[in-house]
Parts: sequence; structure tokens; C-alpha cells
Amino acid sequence: MTRAVDLFYKFLELLLILLLSGMAIMVLFNVILRYGFNSGLTVSDEMARYFFVWLTFIGAVVGFREYGHLGVESLVALFGRRGRVICMILSNLLIVGVSAIFFWGTWKQLPINASMSAPVTGLSMGWVYGVGFFTGAGCSLIALERLFRLLTGRVTESEIAAFAGEHQGVEKLVERA
Repeated sequence: MTRAVDLFYKFLELLLILLLSGMAIMVLFNVILRYGFNSGLTVSDEMARYFFVWLTFIGAVVGFREYGHLGVESLVALFGRRGRVICMILSNLLIVGVSAIFFWGTWKQLPINASMSAPVTGLSMGWVYGVGFFTGAGCSLIALERLFRLLTGRVTESEIAAFAGEHQGVEKLVERA
């Protein structure tokens, strides 16, 4: 099961690379066309914006899994193991709540977005902003899984250290590459 989850996140990382590359290529190509040939592709501006939205929301899930979001690590680092675990529980409860609200808001907004079309591509705006479902559900599932492991005592010391911001040493960064 762990291998399947790791493969899924590798796929998401590849998707992020493709989205960022596609966005950069479209914008660069459009700049060259505008300044070099006095023309341009209107579709590239719109798609670059949508790629940026998808990149941001998918990246939020990947970043959350890797403890990459901002935190009050200087405060958490002052606590011992028990204090850090309590902070992790409170943090994950808050994240589950906010992510559930985000998912619900996307659900409520979907009929409005689905009825609107993008001006150039004609793409339903439901596809553009529907990525909120992925982000809300993804962050909720990660936080719920962490809560389960915290409450059953299955959390590892490396996870606690990562939560406290002690995981970004040079060795860890080299190991990821």
C-alpha cells in the first residue's frame, strides 16, 4: 500500500513538472510571437492561468504531505515529544476542518462554475476550479491518516521531527534528489 501511495505522489510530482513546463513554454512562446512577429496566441494566456491554478492546488497537497507548508516551528521546537504530538493533533484537526470547508465550498460553487465557459477555450470553468475537490479531499485524507497514527501511537520520531522543522538538513535534501 505504501508503494502505491508513493507512486501516486511521484505521478503528482511529474504532473507538477509538466504543468510548470507547459506554463513556461506557452508564456515564452507567446512573448516571442508578440515581440518578434507582432501576433500571439490568445489560448496560451488563458491556459497558462489555468495551469497555474492547477499547479498551485495540486502542489498544496504534495507540499502538505512533505511537511512543506509554513508552520510555527520555532514554538513547536521548544516542546518535548508530548508537546509536539499535542501540537500535531491540534494542527491536523484544524487542517481537516479547513479542508472540509474548502471541499464543501467547491461543491457549492460547482454549479455556478460549470455553467460558465472560458472566454477563449470554451472550457467549462468547473474543470478549472474543480481542482478544489482534489485539494480539499487530499489534505483532509492526509490529515486524517496522520491523526489516526497519532492517536494510535504509530507516529514515528522522524515525522515528529519533520513537523517541528528539524527535517531539512543537507543530508535529507541530498537524499531526496
